[in-house]
Amino acid sequence: MSMLPEAKLDLLLAHHASLEAQILGQLSSDRYVQLSRELAELNPLIDAVKAYRAILKELAEAEALVADPATDAEMRAMAETERDTLTRRRSELTQEIRAGTGGDEAALFAGDLFRMYERFASLQGWNVEVISASDGTMGGYKEIIAEVKGRGAFAKLKFESGVHRVQRVPDTETQGRIHTSAATVAVLPEVEDVDVEIRNEDLRIETMRAQGAGGQHVNKTESAIRITHIPTGIVVSMQDSRSQHKNRASAMNILRSRIYDAERQRLEAARSADRREKVGSGDRSERIRTYNFPQGRVSDHRINLTLYKLPQVMSGEALGELIEALTTEHQAAQLAAQGAAA
Repeated sequence: MSMLPEAKLDLLLAHHASLEAQILGQLSSDRYVQLSRELAELNPLIDAVKAYRAILKELAEAEALVADPATDAEMRAMAETERDTLTRRRSELTQEIRAGTGGDEAALFAGDLFRMYERFASLQGWNVEVISASDGTMGGYKEIIAEVKGRGAFAKLKFESGVHRVQRVPDTETQGRIHTSAATVAVLPEVEDVDVEIRNEDLRIETMRAQGAGGQHVNKTESAIRITHIPTGIVVSMQDSRSQHKNRASAMNILRSRIYDAERQRLEAARSADRREKVGSGDRSERIRTYNFPQGRVSDHRINLTLYKLPQVMSGEALGELIEALTTEHQAAQLAAQGAAA
């Protein structure tokens, strides 16, 4: 049976210990609920990791007894039986741990996608600023929000909204099996105040103290902010800056973009109800692209285009080819729709 990578298990245990330390500190009720939920999800996996490590020790002891020429026949027979039982249990726990860490591959892929967009942006001369990030347990991101500033940024990146599927052999997979996971990309336009009217009475704004590692206060003032847009139920939290004013401005920008995007999607869905062409609609229920690492290919399902140059796409260099093809197809579809309407 293949072994699990010990360094990754160490990371997982360290992450769990960090969460346990944080929950003992002074926390806002929201942060306490968030940590409790994360610990509740992680605890069964941590129990399995601890049991797996205990079994590795017992297994080593049984193997040593079997291998020792001084062990008498009866003791050797008992050790062999125990070794077989422990080996079966190790296999079961390995499966359990692999299943429990499945979300790691999606987080790693989200990190790869973000780096792809970052490199593509730098090739366009755009500026990228990370606004907030939630790290995955073994690398990558559970969620990352960034702002891209530059000429034509939204026009080029708007086709990236949707589900991106990855097929590859994870580092934790010693049998060489291909795993499939996915990450969702949402590209929101920068919105001017005039585009979206947000009334003060529609907002619930809460302030709280920002939290650091181990429950330490990042600062003593209530700089963390959470804004809820009551009509849509959209919630944005921000604690990245020590300044409440900056956090509030960042949260309002994201909120405005999300409200605009929700409205844009609603209008787009209404417009394309009788039109099958969906390029650029940002329909997030459908996978839009597959990145197949073993075959070195990227396929965009909206325009049936496959490029056998996955490394160049992931490095941001060939992403432009996909974007240009999507733009051309989208413009042709718009012209056809106008022609039909006329």
